[in-house]
Amino acid sequence: MKEIVVGMGEALWDVLPEGKKIGGAPANFAYHVSQFGLPSCVVSAIGDDALGHEIIENFTSKGLTHQIETVPYPTGTVQVEIDQAGVPQYEIKENVAWDNIPYDNHLEQLAKNTKAVCFGSLAQRNVVSRNTINSFLDAIPPENNPLIVFDVNLRQGFYNKEILCNSMKRCNILKINDEELVTVSRMFGYPGIDLQDKCWILLGKYNLKMLILTCGINGSYVFTPGNVSFQPTPNVEVADTVGAGDSFTAAFISSILKGKTVTESHSRAVQTSAYVCTKKGAMPVLPPELTE
Repeated sequence: MKEIVVGMGEALWDVLPEGKKIGGAPANFAYHVSQFGLPSCVVSAIGDDALGHEIIENFTSKGLTHQIETVPYPTGTVQVEIDQAGVPQYEIKENVAWDNIPYDNHLEQLAKNTKAVCFGSLAQRNVVSRNTINSFLDAIPPENNPLIVFDVNLRQGFYNKEILCNSMKRCNILKINDEELVTVSRMFGYPGIDLQDKCWILLGKYNLKMLILTCGINGSYVFTPGNVSFQPTPNVEVADTVGAGDSFTAAFISSILKGKTVTESHSRAVQTSAYVCTKKGAMPVLPPELTE
Protein backbone atom coordinates (compact mmCIF):
# COMPACT_ATOMS: atom_id res chain seq x y z
CA MET A 1 0.00 0.00 0.00
CA LYS A 2 1.86 3.04 -1.28
CA GLU A 3 -0.36 5.55 0.53
CA ILE A 4 1.21 5.89 3.99
CA VAL A 5 1.73 9.37 5.47
CA VAL A 6 4.78 9.49 7.73
CA GLY A 7 5.73 11.88 10.53
CA MET A 8 9.43 11.49 11.19
CA GLY A 9 11.56 12.80 14.05
CA GLU A 10 11.00 13.60 17.71
CA ALA A 11 8.53 11.73 19.93
CA LEU A 12 8.67 13.05 23.47
CA TRP A 13 6.88 14.31 26.53
CA ASP A 14 5.93 17.99 26.82
CA VAL A 15 6.15 18.69 30.55
CA LEU A 16 3.54 21.43 31.00
CA PRO A 17 2.62 23.32 34.18
CA GLU A 18 -0.42 21.05 34.68
CA GLY A 19 1.49 17.82 33.97
CA LYS A 20 3.06 15.92 31.08
CA LYS A 21 1.47 15.45 27.66
CA ILE A 22 2.76 13.39 24.77
CA GLY A 23 4.17 15.49 21.96
CA GLY A 24 6.75 16.06 19.26
CA ALA A 25 5.81 17.56 15.91
CA PRO A 26 6.03 14.32 13.85
CA ALA A 27 3.84 12.42 16.32
CA ASN A 28 1.32 15.27 16.43
CA PHE A 29 1.26 15.37 12.63
CA ALA A 30 0.83 11.60 12.20
CA TYR A 31 -1.90 11.42 14.84
CA HIS A 32 -3.98 14.17 13.22
CA VAL A 33 -3.51 12.63 9.74
CA SER A 34 -4.94 9.40 11.16
CA GLN A 35 -7.95 11.35 12.42
CA PHE A 36 -8.60 12.40 8.82
CA GLY A 37 -8.88 8.72 7.91
CA LEU A 38 -5.54 8.26 6.13
CA PRO A 39 -3.00 5.56 7.01
CA SER A 40 -0.22 7.26 8.97
CA CYS A 41 2.90 6.22 10.82
CA VAL A 42 5.17 8.00 13.28
CA VAL A 43 8.89 7.19 13.09
CA SER A 44 11.04 7.95 16.12
CA ALA A 45 13.01 6.38 18.97
CA ILE A 46 12.50 5.96 22.72
CA GLY A 47 14.59 4.86 25.66
CA ASP A 48 14.09 1.62 27.57
CA ASP A 49 12.46 3.51 30.42
CA ALA A 50 9.04 4.25 31.92
CA LEU A 51 8.53 7.37 29.78
CA GLY A 52 9.33 5.42 26.62
CA HIS A 53 7.02 2.55 27.48
CA GLU A 54 4.26 5.06 28.20
CA ILE A 55 4.71 6.64 24.75
CA ILE A 56 4.13 3.24 23.11
CA GLU A 57 1.08 2.61 25.32
CA ASN A 58 -0.28 6.08 24.45
CA PHE A 59 0.16 5.65 20.70
CA THR A 60 -1.35 2.17 20.85
CA SER A 61 -4.38 3.48 22.75
CA LYS A 62 -4.85 6.16 20.07
CA GLY A 63 -4.60 3.57 17.30
CA LEU A 64 -1.54 5.38 15.95
CA THR A 65 0.74 3.17 13.86
CA HIS A 66 4.41 3.59 14.69
CA GLN A 67 7.91 2.40 13.89
CA ILE A 68 9.67 3.42 17.09
CA GLU A 69 12.97 1.82 17.98
CA THR A 70 14.26 1.42 21.53
CA VAL A 71 17.80 2.82 21.82
CA PRO A 72 20.26 3.19 24.75
CA TYR A 73 19.40 6.83 25.44
CA PRO A 74 16.70 8.39 27.66
CA THR A 75 13.28 9.16 26.21
CA GLY A 76 13.02 12.81 25.21
CA THR A 77 11.36 15.46 27.35
CA VAL A 78 10.65 19.15 26.85
CA GLN A 79 9.97 21.58 29.67
CA VAL A 80 7.16 23.83 28.43
CA GLU A 81 6.27 27.17 30.03
CA ILE A 82 3.15 28.94 28.75
CA ASP A 83 3.20 32.76 28.72
CA GLN A 84 0.18 35.02 29.34
CA ALA A 85 -0.75 34.94 25.64
CA GLY A 86 -0.84 31.12 25.69
CA VAL A 87 2.39 30.88 23.67
CA PRO A 88 4.75 28.06 24.69
CA GLN A 89 8.45 28.49 25.54
CA TYR A 90 10.51 25.28 25.27
CA GLU A 91 13.54 23.82 27.02
CA ILE A 92 14.46 20.73 25.00
CA LYS A 93 16.69 18.08 26.59
CA GLU A 94 19.70 16.99 24.50
CA ASN A 95 21.30 13.63 23.61
CA VAL A 96 18.04 11.72 23.98
CA ALA A 97 16.49 8.76 22.16
CA TRP A 98 14.98 10.66 19.21
CA ASP A 99 18.42 12.13 18.45
CA ASN A 100 19.48 8.56 17.65
CA ILE A 101 16.84 7.09 15.32
CA PRO A 102 18.47 4.12 13.54
CA TYR A 103 17.98 3.42 9.83
CA ASP A 104 17.13 -0.19 9.04
CA ASN A 105 15.33 -2.45 6.56
CA HIS A 106 11.96 -1.80 8.21
CA LEU A 107 12.34 1.93 7.57
CA GLU A 108 13.46 1.33 4.00
CA GLN A 109 10.34 -0.76 3.40
CA LEU A 110 8.17 1.95 4.91
CA ALA A 111 9.79 4.53 2.61
CA LYS A 112 8.85 2.44 -0.43
CA ASN A 113 5.18 2.69 0.64
CA THR A 114 5.20 6.36 1.59
CA LYS A 115 2.91 8.87 -0.17
CA ALA A 116 3.78 11.85 2.05
CA VAL A 117 6.31 12.57 4.78
CA CYS A 118 6.73 15.46 7.17
CA PHE A 119 10.08 16.16 8.84
CA GLY A 120 11.63 19.15 10.59
CA SER A 121 14.93 20.74 11.50
CA LEU A 122 14.84 19.86 15.22
CA ALA A 123 15.28 16.10 14.68
CA GLN A 124 18.33 16.84 12.53
CA ARG A 125 20.34 18.43 15.35
CA ASN A 126 22.17 15.10 15.80
CA VAL A 127 23.97 13.39 12.90
CA VAL A 128 22.38 9.95 13.55
CA SER A 129 18.77 11.05 13.13
CA ARG A 130 19.78 13.51 10.40
CA ASN A 131 21.33 10.70 8.34
CA THR A 132 18.29 8.48 8.96
CA ILE A 133 15.93 11.19 7.69
CA ASN A 134 18.04 11.74 4.57
CA SER A 135 18.30 7.99 3.90
CA PHE A 136 14.53 7.65 4.28
CA LEU A 137 13.88 10.48 1.82
CA ASP A 138 16.32 8.90 -0.65
CA ALA A 139 14.46 5.57 -0.42
CA ILE A 140 11.01 6.96 -1.35
CA PRO A 141 10.41 5.96 -5.00
CA PRO A 142 9.87 8.97 -7.29
CA GLU A 143 6.97 7.12 -8.95
CA ASN A 144 5.04 7.49 -5.66
CA ASN A 145 4.84 11.23 -6.48
CA PRO A 146 5.39 11.89 -2.79
CA LEU A 147 4.59 15.08 -0.92
CA ILE A 148 7.77 15.84 1.02
CA VAL A 149 7.04 18.43 3.68
CA PHE A 150 9.78 20.29 5.50
CA ASP A 151 8.23 21.94 8.59
CA VAL A 152 11.08 24.22 9.64
CA ASN A 153 10.39 24.26 13.41
CA LEU A 154 13.36 26.33 14.64
CA ARG A 155 14.01 25.67 18.34
CA GLN A 156 16.71 26.86 20.76
CA GLY A 157 19.39 27.30 18.12
CA PHE A 158 19.21 23.60 17.11
CA TYR A 159 19.69 24.42 13.42
CA ASN A 160 22.19 25.85 10.97
CA LYS A 161 22.22 27.12 7.39
CA GLU A 162 23.53 23.84 5.96
CA ILE A 163 20.71 21.76 7.50
CA LEU A 164 18.05 24.26 6.41
CA CYS A 165 19.43 24.54 2.88
CA ASN A 166 19.68 20.75 2.41
CA SER A 167 16.15 20.24 3.75
CA MET A 168 14.69 22.90 1.45
CA LYS A 169 16.38 21.24 -1.53
CA ARG A 170 14.89 17.87 -0.55
CA CYS A 171 11.31 18.99 0.14
CA ASN A 172 8.61 20.02 -2.33
CA ILE A 173 6.39 21.67 0.32
CA LEU A 174 7.91 24.13 2.79
CA LYS A 175 6.03 25.08 5.98
CA ILE A 176 7.35 28.06 7.92
CA ASN A 177 6.00 30.70 10.30
CA ASP A 178 6.60 34.43 10.12
CA GLU A 179 9.25 34.50 12.87
CA GLU A 180 11.12 31.58 11.31
CA LEU A 181 10.96 33.27 7.90
CA VAL A 182 12.67 36.37 9.32
CA THR A 183 15.44 34.18 10.82
CA VAL A 184 15.89 32.15 7.63
CA SER A 185 15.92 35.33 5.52
CA ARG A 186 18.73 36.78 7.60
CA MET A 187 20.74 33.55 7.24
CA PHE A 188 20.13 33.36 3.48
CA GLY A 189 20.68 37.07 2.79
CA TYR A 190 17.13 38.28 2.04
CA PRO A 191 16.77 41.11 4.59
CA GLY A 192 14.65 44.19 3.97
CA ILE A 193 12.13 42.42 1.72
CA ASP A 194 8.52 41.97 2.80
CA LEU A 195 7.38 38.52 3.91
CA GLN A 196 5.44 37.67 0.78
CA ASP A 197 8.37 38.54 -1.50
CA LYS A 198 10.62 36.32 0.63
CA CYS A 199 8.15 33.48 0.13
CA TRP A 200 8.13 33.95 -3.65
CA ILE A 201 11.95 33.91 -3.65
CA LEU A 202 12.07 30.62 -1.69
CA LEU A 203 9.32 29.05 -3.81
CA GLY A 204 11.28 29.75 -6.98
CA LYS A 205 14.79 29.12 -5.66
CA TYR A 206 13.93 25.64 -4.36
CA ASN A 207 11.40 24.76 -7.09
CA LEU A 208 8.67 24.09 -4.51
CA LYS A 209 5.14 22.90 -5.24
CA MET A 210 3.87 24.93 -2.28
CA LEU A 211 5.07 27.18 0.50
CA ILE A 212 2.89 27.51 3.60
CA LEU A 213 3.41 30.63 5.73
CA THR A 214 1.61 30.91 9.06
CA CYS A 215 1.48 34.29 10.81
CA GLY A 216 -0.32 33.57 14.10
CA ILE A 217 -3.28 35.87 14.61
CA ASN A 218 -2.46 37.61 11.31
CA GLY A 219 -3.61 34.71 9.16
CA SER A 220 -1.81 32.27 6.88
CA TYR A 221 -0.80 31.96 3.24
CA VAL A 222 -0.24 29.12 0.80
CA PHE A 223 1.96 30.09 -2.13
CA THR A 224 1.92 27.99 -5.29
CA PRO A 225 3.57 28.97 -8.59
CA GLY A 226 1.57 31.98 -9.82
CA ASN A 227 -1.03 31.95 -7.01
CA VAL A 228 -1.44 32.71 -3.32
CA SER A 229 -4.23 31.66 -0.94
CA PHE A 230 -4.87 33.73 2.21
CA GLN A 231 -7.04 32.71 5.18
CA PRO A 232 -7.64 34.85 8.26
CA THR A 233 -7.08 33.24 11.65
CA PRO A 234 -10.39 32.51 13.45
CA ASN A 235 -10.91 34.34 16.73
CA VAL A 236 -11.09 31.62 19.39
CA GLU A 237 -10.46 31.35 23.13
CA VAL A 238 -6.92 29.98 23.28
CA ALA A 239 -6.09 27.29 25.85
CA ASP A 240 -2.58 26.88 24.42
CA THR A 241 -0.99 26.79 20.97
CA VAL A 242 1.04 23.58 21.51
CA GLY A 243 0.72 21.41 18.39
CA ALA A 244 -1.54 23.83 16.54
CA GLY A 245 0.90 24.17 13.65
CA ASP A 246 1.25 20.39 13.36
CA SER A 247 -2.53 19.97 13.16
CA PHE A 248 -2.59 22.66 10.44
CA THR A 249 -0.02 20.72 8.38
CA ALA A 250 -1.84 17.42 8.93
CA ALA A 251 -5.22 18.81 7.89
CA PHE A 252 -3.74 20.52 4.83
CA ILE A 253 -1.77 17.50 3.58
CA SER A 254 -4.68 15.12 4.28
CA SER A 255 -7.03 17.33 2.28
CA ILE A 256 -4.61 17.65 -0.64
CA LEU A 257 -4.17 13.85 -0.70
CA LYS A 258 -7.96 13.48 -0.79
CA GLY A 259 -8.09 15.62 -3.95
CA LYS A 260 -9.21 18.91 -2.41
CA THR A 261 -8.05 22.21 -3.92
CA VAL A 262 -5.38 24.33 -2.25
CA THR A 263 -8.06 26.79 -1.10
CA GLU A 264 -10.28 24.04 0.34
CA SER A 265 -7.30 22.39 2.02
CA HIS A 266 -6.11 25.70 3.43
CA SER A 267 -9.55 26.45 4.88
CA ARG A 268 -9.73 23.03 6.58
CA ALA A 269 -6.22 23.49 7.97
CA VAL A 270 -7.10 26.86 9.51
CA GLN A 271 -10.28 25.50 11.10
CA THR A 272 -8.42 22.48 12.51
CA SER A 273 -5.57 24.54 13.93
CA ALA A 274 -8.02 26.97 15.55
CA TYR A 275 -9.86 24.08 17.21
CA VAL A 276 -6.60 22.60 18.60
CA CYS A 277 -5.79 26.03 20.11
CA THR A 278 -8.96 25.80 22.20
CA LYS A 279 -7.75 22.55 23.85
CA LYS A 280 -4.87 21.79 26.20
CA GLY A 281 -2.02 19.80 24.67
CA ALA A 282 -1.16 18.82 21.11
CA MET A 283 -3.40 15.79 20.42
CA PRO A 284 -7.07 16.47 21.15
CA VAL A 285 -9.70 14.36 19.42
CA LEU A 286 -11.03 16.37 16.48
CA PRO A 287 -14.81 16.77 16.03
CA PRO A 288 -16.48 14.99 13.08
CA GLU A 289 -17.33 18.25 11.31
CA LEU A 290 -13.59 18.79 10.79
CA THR A 291 -12.55 15.27 9.83
CA GLU A 292 -15.44 14.10 7.64
